[in-house]
Amino acid sequence: MKKRVFGGYLLLILFLLYAPILILTLYSFTDSATIGAIHGFSIHNYQVLFSREELRTMIFGTLLLALVTAAISSVLGTLGAVGAFYSKKKTRFFMEIMNKIPVVNADVVTGFSICVLLIVFFRMDKDTCIPMLIGLTSLCTPFVYLSVMPRLQQLDSQIYEAALDLGCTPFRAIRKVILPQLVPGITSGFMLSVTLVLDDYFITTYTKPATFDTISTYVVNATKGAQTEVKTALWALSAVIFACVLLFVLVKGILAKRAAAQKEKQTGRRKDE
Repeated sequence: MKKRVFGGYLLLILFLLYAPILILTLYSFTDSATIGAIHGFSIHNYQVLFSREELRTMIFGTLLLALVTAAISSVLGTLGAVGAFYSKKKTRFFMEIMNKIPVVNADVVTGFSICVLLIVFFRMDKDTCIPMLIGLTSLCTPFVYLSVMPRLQQLDSQIYEAALDLGCTPFRAIRKVILPQLVPGITSGFMLSVTLVLDDYFITTYTKPATFDTISTYVVNATKGAQTEVKTALWALSAVIFACVLLFVLVKGILAKRAAAQKEKQTGRRKDE
């Protein structure tokens, strides 16, 4: 009885999470102008999405910004996690506390603070993407740190010292021994950073140039206007993003399962030998 109740509760949670996305995906394949009535099957929304220059420019600019920000954040977050892990306890504790503040802090506070610091205090030119890139990097780096740190904690604490004893320099030991073990955490942090950039609104709004829009700022501005064709094309964009995320999760799960199976086989062979 408990299993049935738990299973029903789990199905209810999954339904509440994914039903809105599936409904939006369904409407993206119709010619309906509003949610509520399905008129007929159509791929017009996808044609508008990929043929309209304004939408293509916005999507390409957002993806480029997300990849650059994720790459910078991955480097900074990984270096910060490695440095904190091999530091003294007090230094490590201080870095962990300071890293949690941007994670817990509201985006609107972070965005406004970065705007005041970079644009007002340091007088950076808002017509460039540098303030926005710095702001989004400050948002994503702590999450990369949190993704990498558990992988470091799972490592053998003596593997780094063993590499030094075998003649590696500290930099070579980190590059050849430690970093390969952190690839899953770095990958997770990288993808999380891409998602955060695609989703962020407040930091981007406060720091972006007037002529630049990301997906989040464009969607908010489009919903205020009267261009029905653009609004319905954004339904298709939401469906495409969801499909890409779903595909990535499935592929990552399959690869992880194959790697675990291969590792188990190698362990079995060693035991037999």
